[in-house]
Amino acid sequence: QVQLVESGGGLVQAGGSLRLSCAASGRTFSGYTMGWFRQAHGKEREFVARITWNMGITYYADSVKGRFTISRDSAKNTVYLHMSSLKLEDTAVYHCAAAAGTRWYTRPNEYDYWGQGTQVTVSS
Repeated sequence: QVQLVESGGGLVQAGGSLRLSCAASGRTFSGYTMGWFRQAHGKEREFVARITWNMGITYYADSVKGRFTISRDSAKNTVYLHMSSLKLEDTAVYHCAAAAGTRWYTRPNEYDYWGQGTQVTVSS
């Protein structure tokens, strides 16, 4: 059974950095796309970034481009989201997700598996 477990969230001041981790287990993720989404209180879940497991091809939402970096460590079956220059509006629960295939995948309903999420709070 597939499990995605996020960690690394917390409270950080605006302008600071955090690295989120997503430990993936339960199957081989070769041929999958791994994504990060976030959901702020009272808002819909939104796409943040995604990476293809095999080739490491990345894509970012405009709101985080140049500030966030998604990466994966195949040996550890872990996906990372390094976040820098954090803004108040980055405050949200961040979820890791996995989708079978390597298409564009920026919508939540395109993903097959989800983690429970980790809270990121950016303070002024």
